[in-house]
Amino acid sequence: MSDYPFLSSAFLDSLENSGSVGTNTGWLPSHLELENAQGGTAFMPTYVKTHSYGEYVFDWAWADAYHRNGLDYYPKLVSAIPFSPATGPRVVFSGEGDQQQACQSLFQAARELADAEQAHSWHLLFPDAQTLDWFKHPELMLRTGVQYHWFNRGYESFEHFLSTFASRKRKMVKRERRRVGEQGIAIEVLPGAAIDANLWQFFYQLYQSTYRKRSGNNGYLNPAFFLQLGESMADNIAMAVARKDGQPIACALYFHGGDTLYGRYWGCAAEYDYLHFELCYYQGIEYAITQGLQRFDAGAQGEHKLVRGFEPVETHSLHWIRHPSFASAIADFLERETLEIKRYVERAKTGLPYKLGN
Repeated sequence: MSDYPFLSSAFLDSLENSGSVGTNTGWLPSHLELENAQGGTAFMPTYVKTHSYGEYVFDWAWADAYHRNGLDYYPKLVSAIPFSPATGPRVVFSGEGDQQQACQSLFQAARELADAEQAHSWHLLFPDAQTLDWFKHPELMLRTGVQYHWFNRGYESFEHFLSTFASRKRKMVKRERRRVGEQGIAIEVLPGAAIDANLWQFFYQLYQSTYRKRSGNNGYLNPAFFLQLGESMADNIAMAVARKDGQPIACALYFHGGDTLYGRYWGCAAEYDYLHFELCYYQGIEYAITQGLQRFDAGAQGEHKLVRGFEPVETHSLHWIRHPSFASAIADFLERETLEIKRYVERAKTGLPYKLGN
């Protein structure tokens, strides 16, 4: 079993039991599970998709090109963690068996499922390096993206981490954190078991308002999803809660598993200076240091993370496209896009705040 929290049955079941994924949301579960001759199994979460929302590997331009040529791009198959652009394993193995062979068999099963569902493509999103290697195949195209992750270099405290910054950037972070306190805001990080139903309800309201600001909708997740998470994944969850005059005003939800902390959702009832940075970045870094975690994946996008110590890292996805001409055109596009991503990563490293030699 994997210690990656988003591949756990508790997380995937919470999505399905709550109705956060299903026919009504355009994420129809069609999971693949194979058994080998030794009795070992390989399970890969897979969904039939009728849109590209909630994936964070953007293929809208591909869908538009299909449409302009009078072709259907949807349905498609996606093997991913819904709404969670967090790199990690994508297959759960149990028992004996060759794991690479199992992944090759899963790819074949995905193509057979595509035939059955009349799907035009299959996409494996945010696999880790090992999974990527196991799925390597001539018909699969590699796409590269970029995120910003924090790495624990043996820090003993947040101040120790901050001591590796150049002076001007160190003062900036201290000023931002000080400003949060000056607004009369107190913050605590609660373990999952200490998050009660009222706080979950408040958090859900914040989640909805955040999505409304970003995209004009309430998001895919519902109160039942968060309540079930609180019961089934309490040991893998922490929540940073900001309070003013004793009342909660903002929250950020973290998951943790293995050596990694994952920042997933956040919301705020009103605008406060630097509170987003405090809850989503600085509190997460402090928590990771305290818990001895080695990496903090604070979510997709956010170039402003660079100056706060998050480093650019490549992310990946694999794509099988049924239509030969479009497969060729997309392969050409990905080759050019990958070169640009790699150039960007090198440029982005020059924006890190660390002193020379750190």
